[in-house]
Amino acid sequence: MAVLLALASAATYGAADFLGGLSSRRAPAVAVTLVSQAAGLVVLLCAVAVLGGSPTRADLAWGAASGLAGGVGLLLLYRGLAGGTMSVVAPITAVCAAAVPVGAGLAMGERPSALALTGVVVALLAIVLVSREEAPAGAPRGPGTAAVRTALLAGVAFGLFFVLLERTGDEAGLWPLVTARGGSIALLAAIGQVAGEPLRVPRAALGGVLAAGILDMTANVLYLLAVREGLLSLVAVLSSLYPASTVLLATVVLRERLHPVQRTGLAAAAAAVALIAAT
Repeated sequence: MAVLLALASAATYGAADFLGGLSSRRAPAVAVTLVSQAAGLVVLLCAVAVLGGSPTRADLAWGAASGLAGGVGLLLLYRGLAGGTMSVVAPITAVCAAAVPVGAGLAMGERPSALALTGVVVALLAIVLVSREEAPAGAPRGPGTAAVRTALLAGVAFGLFFVLLERTGDEAGLWPLVTARGGSIALLAAIGQVAGEPLRVPRAALGGVLAAGILDMTANVLYLLAVREGLLSLVAVLSSLYPASTVLLATVVLRERLHPVQRTGLAAAAAAVALIAAT
């Protein structure tokens, strides 16, 4: 069950990033992130009203901390994607997002089997391969320092989100996600005010932004359910396979060509899933 939930979260994260990345090319990244986060919060509150839960103060605090990390990561990711550096930002971000919880899980005493650890290594390789884009003709070689820095910071932030959210208790229900989303919205609003960036999304981009927010929250719920069923070091890696979903959507919706390296990455992702699921 943990594997299925983690894979579902990866597919949903990828769809959310696809829509968020497209929307960030038509509206300011802060506005896209803030409005999408607010849309997800509305859906979450409806779910909490139905499902309930008994969170402790610690659960709510861990949730709020994870929200701050996730909000920063999402803002950096959308800015990176909007800047046209997806070939740099996507793979580095995704690998860091997976590596941080793997290290944290092992440090906290998790001991996956040798087969599962092999799957983790293959999954990290798959993330890099499937996220790669062919550089346009005449483009300068080597990523810019700013793009690499953005990718690293976004990846670490997402990794911290995974780790911090895992610390919440099962009986808390979805309430940690409420404080997580509240924290991220407050932070993003403050960033927008300080930076003087507009916080309104043009009507033409609003549909994609709202859909991205709803999908992102759905992915968060799926991840939280998955990490409560399985090991952090494995669930976070599977959830971090989201670039595969983004790439597949780009081929179907935008008619982008799937490059040989990306096909190899998709095959490696399938192999990684099989290795981890076999444990």
